Amino acid sequence: MARRTPLYDAHVELGARMMDFAGWDMPLFYGGATEEHRAVRERCGLFDVSHMGEVEIHGDGALDVCQELTVNDVRRLRIGDGQYTVFCNEQGGVLDDLIVLRRGPDGYLLIVNAANTPADVAWIREHTRGRAIVEDRSDGLALLALQGPEAEFALRELTPLDLPALRPFTALETLVAGEPVLVSRTGYTGEDGFELLVAAERARPLWDALLDAVRRHGGQPAGLAARDTLRLEAGLPLCGTDMDTTTTPLEAGLAWVVKLAKPAFIGREALAAQAKAGLERRLVGVELEEGGVPRHGQTVWHDGTRAGEMTSGTKSPTLGRYIGLAYVMTGVAAPGTPVAIEIRGRRLPAHVVDRPFYRRVRRED
Repeated sequence: MARRTPLYDAHVELGARMMDFAGWDMPLFYGGATEEHRAVRERCGLFDVSHMGEVEIHGDGALDVCQELTVNDVRRLRIGDGQYTVFCNEQGGVLDDLIVLRRGPDGYLLIVNAANTPADVAWIREHTRGRAIVEDRSDGLALLALQGPEAEFALRELTPLDLPALRPFTALETLVAGEPVLVSRTGYTGEDGFELLVAAERARPLWDALLDAVRRHGGQPAGLAARDTLRLEAGLPLCGTDMDTTTTPLEAGLAWVVKLAKPAFIGREALAAQAKAGLERRLVGVELEEGGVPRHGQTVWHDGTRAGEMTSGTKSPTLGRYIGLAYVMTGVAAPGTPVAIEIRGRRLPAHVVDRPFYRRVRRED
C-alpha cells in the first residue's frame, strides 16, 4: 500500500488526481497540469513534497562524514548555508542527488529523493562507521515548496523573516503563519522560491495558510506533473530518470558540484580518471523540429548512426516546443548539431540546444 503524506486529506478535498509515485500516494494535478505549470511560471504555486527524505548527521565527525559521502565541498558551508551535491558509488555512478544544509557547528541536514530514502539512510549509516550520529527524520517532517515570481510576495504576508535578505541556498528558522518552520531559498522549478520544513503534525495549518496567500497572488496548488515539466524546462536532471548508477555527475553536466581538489570522497578516483580521459557522452538538451514527445529510452540518431538515448521529454507549456534530455556521444553534443529522435518507428528531425531551455526573468519589488 502506498504511503501518504500528512497532507493527503487536503489533496483529496481539493479534488486532486492521486497517483503512486516512489511508493507514495501523491497529487498528479488538481485541475490541469498545464494550468498549474503556467501559474508557477507567471505567478506562484504550492507543492507538497513531503515524500522527500530528511536525514540528520551530527556530532564531532559529521563534517568528515559529509565530506566523504558527497562530491561537493561541505567545508565551504557556514551555519545556515546549503549546497546541491551528489552521492556516488566507487565507480562514480550517481546514487542520488541531494541538498546539504549546515544546521549548526557540527550538524547537517540532508534532503534526499523519496525513492532513494531507505537506501540512502542505510548507505550513510554503513559509511559513517560510528563517527557521527545519523537520524532519519523523514517521518516527523513535512516539506512544502512555494515557487514562482510571486512566491516571495505571498510568503511576506505570513512571516517576519526578511525574505529579500535570504540568499539562494540559505536557510533560517522562523515562524510562518505562526508555525515554527525552517525556510530555505531553494526549489526545483527554475523559478525563485522557497522550501519550508515543518513538523508533520503542523503541516495542514501551514499548507492552508500558504494556499490562501498563494491564491491571493493569483496562484494555485500544483502537482507532480507540473513539477516535472517545470524542472525539465529548467534543464534540471531527475535522479533515476536522467541519471543513475550507470551515469556519472560529470556526464550529467554536474561537473560544477564535483570538487576533485578536496580530500578523498567516495567515487573520487573514478571521477578523476574520467575527467582526465575525457567524456565519451554528455547529457544535452534536444529540441524537435516537428510534433512528437520524446520519451525515456528512445534512440537518438546522427548521420544515420546511433548517437545516444533520450532520458526524458515533454511539450514545453512555456515555450510551446517539444524538448527533452538525452545522453549523446561527445562529438554530437555541441548546440546546433542536427539529430533525429526515433519515435514510434519514425526518425523525427531535432537538434541539440543549450540547457536550460527556459531562464526566468528576474523581477523587482
